[in-house]
Amino acid sequence: MRRLFPVTYETAADKGYEGQEVREGPVGREWTLDELADAYAYPPEAENAAWLRANMVSTLDGAAQHDGRSQPISCPTDMRIFGTLRGLADVVVVGAETVRLEGYRPARAREAFTARRAAAGQGPAPAIAVISASLDLDFGLPLFTRPLVPTYLITGAGAPSDRLAAARAAGAEVLIAGDGATVDPDRAVRALADRGLRRQLTEGGPRMLGQFVAARVLDELCLTVSPMLTAGDAQRIAGGSTLAVPERFELASLLEEDGFLFTRYRRSRHSAE
Repeated sequence: MRRLFPVTYETAADKGYEGQEVREGPVGREWTLDELADAYAYPPEAENAAWLRANMVSTLDGAAQHDGRSQPISCPTDMRIFGTLRGLADVVVVGAETVRLEGYRPARAREAFTARRAAAGQGPAPAIAVISASLDLDFGLPLFTRPLVPTYLITGAGAPSDRLAAARAAGAEVLIAGDGATVDPDRAVRALADRGLRRQLTEGGPRMLGQFVAARVLDELCLTVSPMLTAGDAQRIAGGSTLAVPERFELASLLEEDGFLFTRYRRSRHSAE
């Protein structure tokens, strides 16, 4: 693993990161989880307000999956970063379709992050928050029956009453973040932040990420660029409605290993203005 950006104090100053420690990072060996956690630490803004970051992987030709799964285009280091991002988050936000397709399980406590999480006032593991309008979910899954910390369900006020009752009976904490049958992304982010879950991470799927992008509530994108080509008609990392005006993000860091690029982009300050 090697760090390609930022690499010098001059580069950091140009991008507005004055005063931050800038290191090349260990080259020629596997980074420790502590080193990865330092590289992907949430910004100070996340201590007082919601900060939503996304973690996705894409091939060179823009595919987020191969044969319906992301694993074939990933790599071991990508999975270590995946685990690190979870280890830093208060809550992992996923769509109902992702839960159904991948059999989502509760996040587990990891000893490598115990001290760091305790120092940040976090619980032993991130909560999982599932966004679903229909609540068409199997509430017998371990995600609902055996979580280390409570699982959240985010839905609209028009969700079916019988499914709401089933969700609560299974032990899920229900958050209403929409007036009708759909969920408002901005309200979902704020509802989690109101419960102290400000360091937010979404792992997809592409349709839900597209909704966050369209609502302009995504603060950061951690994108692994896989040195693979797949062709076909696989989904992009984000789908749904197109923004009338593209939203600009700025490169915050760039790591490389075996041809994989591990990028981190933050919403442009000019875009925020």
